[in-house]
Amino acid sequence: MHKENIKTNRFIYLFVPGILLGFLLIYTGNKLMHITSTDTYCASCHSHPDATSSWKLSSHANNSSGIIVHCVDCHLPPEGIPHLTEKIKSGSKDLYSKLFKADSSINWKEKSELAQAKRFTYKESCVNCHQNIFPVSLSKEGEKAHLYYSQNENKLHCINCHLNVGHYNKNSIHAKNVSFGKKGAEVEAQNKIYTEPAKLKSFENFTEMIPGTSVKFDMVAIDGGKFLMGSPKNEKFRKPDEGPQHEVSLKNFYIGRTEVTWDEFIAFYNETASEGRPEEKTKPGKKVSKADAITGATPPYGPPDQGWGMGKRPAITMTHHSAEVYCEWLSLKTGKKYRLPTEAEWEYACRAGTTGPNFLNIDPKYFEKGGFLKNLFRKAPPVNVDSYINYAGNSTGMTSEPSGMKTNPYGLVNMLGNVAEFCSDWYDPSAYASSVSENPRGPASGTEHVVRGGSFKSESKDLRSAARDHTKTKDWLVTDPQMPKSIWWYSDCNFVGFRVVCEFDENIENNNQ
Repeated sequence: MHKENIKTNRFIYLFVPGILLGFLLIYTGNKLMHITSTDTYCASCHSHPDATSSWKLSSHANNSSGIIVHCVDCHLPPEGIPHLTEKIKSGSKDLYSKLFKADSSINWKEKSELAQAKRFTYKESCVNCHQNIFPVSLSKEGEKAHLYYSQNENKLHCINCHLNVGHYNKNSIHAKNVSFGKKGAEVEAQNKIYTEPAKLKSFENFTEMIPGTSVKFDMVAIDGGKFLMGSPKNEKFRKPDEGPQHEVSLKNFYIGRTEVTWDEFIAFYNETASEGRPEEKTKPGKKVSKADAITGATPPYGPPDQGWGMGKRPAITMTHHSAEVYCEWLSLKTGKKYRLPTEAEWEYACRAGTTGPNFLNIDPKYFEKGGFLKNLFRKAPPVNVDSYINYAGNSTGMTSEPSGMKTNPYGLVNMLGNVAEFCSDWYDPSAYASSVSENPRGPASGTEHVVRGGSFKSESKDLRSAARDHTKTKDWLVTDPQMPKSIWWYSDCNFVGFRVVCEFDENIENNNQ
């Protein structure tokens, strides 16, 4: 009996403190979970320079209902085991960044873009809160957009369209930008207006002037010749669509010294925009020129320059179709034959007589983006790549103006990096196997067009003279709120632009002999 009492007492002595300790751990754990889930705690560790201020301005914090959506509501899954595990993982990363990384070393602009935001925002959390995606207050445009989402739910994230509901961005709006181009027109009205285009008397560099505007741009004369198009089998980072390497012969042509700028594109837009064109162009009995008769782009949704600025920066977010119509308009305005470069012309101009992986003839490994150890032991490139190419390794997360950038051997700026560039060819991964040798123009048909050169987002492996890419029309129009989608503007592509080619008229030199 005495032994049984001893056992009972031992059980009580151990069980009661154990229960109390368990309750204490649960209480402490819940308290710790609460403290580390507050907005103040997140802001104390998370070192994004404007995350808190932009959140306070967003519709998730500043709205008519007074309901605040907190950091953990979006950046962690709903409560449960995944919530806890992701909290530990993301918290550890944030703490490491806070202790060992300087804010200046992190590209915050890039991390705020859709591709990066998808990694830190959970779709299930959005759906957990917004269970009814067809509320009575939804607009007609919203109904169409949400219907599209419901039909493509497995491909879309809520933030494809609602990226800025959690972090306010004045440059991202769904409304049509009806004022687009007007500021450029006001500035242009103060400058000299050209009445005639450039007159060509021989095959040499020239400065084109667009009649009726104050816009001019430089064209570079490229002597025709032969070159090996594509990459050799032993080139590092080579992809199958870059071969087989084959000899190509090209005629003389002119190509833009830089990518088409916003100044140039807005001149086209202001004269041809299909909504809001000047009344005098459509008055009965008024003679309309062929250039005036071209119907151009509709107003874009939001600022197509992404808020980075216009002027001499390369024009972006226009579609391949929009670029082609621009070339048609420019041809009628100047009396010359302007168009997009063929893929062969583009690579010939980019290589500029070189045969290496890029026109600098240096191994891409020398300037590829890498971690601390890779950068510590890597040799410095033989030339200062940053002065030639705006890419992922040195970019501020946006396009740059051409001034200050060095040229390739043909005198062309930003042939690699800054913005990728449209070519006129349809894309076919096996196109080179059946390519003609003289002035090839690519496949006769296709669904997507060739894009070349890489951009400010590209790694060094994609900044090679032979590297090929192509338009991705469906992916680049995911968040376009229109049904059908726009033929003029990409809603989800801010890294592609174009430069123009002008065909050389051999009769010019013959007439001047």
